[in-house]
Amino acid sequence: MRALFTPLSIRGIELRNRLWVSPMCQYSAVDGVPNDWHHVHLAQFAAGGAGLVIAEASAVSPEGRISPDDAGLWNEAQAEAWTPIVAAIRSRGAVAGVQLSHAGRKASTTSPLTGGRGTVPRDAGGWTTVAPSALAYDAFAEPIALDAQGIEKVVSDFADAARRAVSAGFEVIEVHAAHGYLLHQFLSPLTNHRDDEYGGSFDNRVRLLVRVTEAVREAVGDAAVFVRFSATDAAEGGWDVADTVAAARLVADAGADLIDVSSGGLVPEQRIVPGPGYQVDHAAIVRRETGLLVSAVGMIDDPTFGEQILTDGRADAIMSGREWLRDPHYALRAAAALGADNPAPAQYLRAY
Repeated sequence: MRALFTPLSIRGIELRNRLWVSPMCQYSAVDGVPNDWHHVHLAQFAAGGAGLVIAEASAVSPEGRISPDDAGLWNEAQAEAWTPIVAAIRSRGAVAGVQLSHAGRKASTTSPLTGGRGTVPRDAGGWTTVAPSALAYDAFAEPIALDAQGIEKVVSDFADAARRAVSAGFEVIEVHAAHGYLLHQFLSPLTNHRDDEYGGSFDNRVRLLVRVTEAVREAVGDAAVFVRFSATDAAEGGWDVADTVAAARLVADAGADLIDVSSGGLVPEQRIVPGPGYQVDHAAIVRRETGLLVSAVGMIDDPTFGEQILTDGRADAIMSGREWLRDPHYALRAAAALGADNPAPAQYLRAY
């Protein structure tokens, strides 16, 4: 039995292997509603042998979208549109997950599919963004600092979106607290300059994420809850791996089942040199220091490398993104390369 193809059970949810699809924005929704593109895009990964397929960052509110073309879960029409997509993933043997997100000061931006960059103006479908503090990201528009009522709305929006996700059939709900989006903005002293109970000390800065995790856990019942962190801002004076370890313990107490470890995205002056497995050391530290289930992500494109990461005890699962885009049957190829039992659907077995 290869480690990459050893099943994993989380809250009674059986994942057939540990080679998973990371959430990847498609910038192809209309009014937050997923469509045929999302259906085929996600179902193909399940047919390709993935153990878990996590749908893209889906906004918990209209103002939480990264771009006007983002998917969402802030209304029932969106949940209904996700339902057949989830059924397609599950019928092909994979577990379906979704990442819930609020982009904060990085919202209302131009879709990269258009070739543009920057804030979408209001007269072109954009909106005023919000953040912990009125600090703009790079050359984007300056956000409005959230007041107490706005913070309460963020918590309730995550909980409501989580309920809709479960009603659509998703079994894994990931809270996005990474890549410079709203919850990450609250975590880091580089973007959180508040002087109330949500700013200043570590305990204050992590407070919103803990509350959101608690609210999501209460909303989803027996579904699994993941939290994605940027383990480090990779910038002077920013959030770091020690902070991630401490925060991981807190969200676990709040009901999280697995920590998804990424990095960066908060500030343009970050210093990160991407390369194969460049974030794995962060995942390994979080796993070692907390004893929690941890997934590793970041250019882990070789199944032999992924297998070694798991065998060495540096992570419990491997998230991949671009490799699945290059080959939607990545897990079938990986199983063949490792000599593992192949998760191919019966219709494809003749190829193996």
